[in-house]
Amino acid sequence: MNQTKSPPPSPMPPTYQSRDLFQGGKVVVIVHEGREYQLRITQAGKLILTA
Repeated sequence: MNQTKSPPPSPMPPTYQSRDLFQGGKVVVIVHEGREYQLRITQAGKLILTA
């Protein structure tokens, strides 16, 4: 019988508190592979990521 092993479980992703990222502001810039993205807190308290 050919049994395949399942891959090991992935480690938990890092967790960040938004207050730590935003430090009292409403926008942070994330650079990914040389491109800048803006993560914003909306008036409704939601997060929006734009390039």
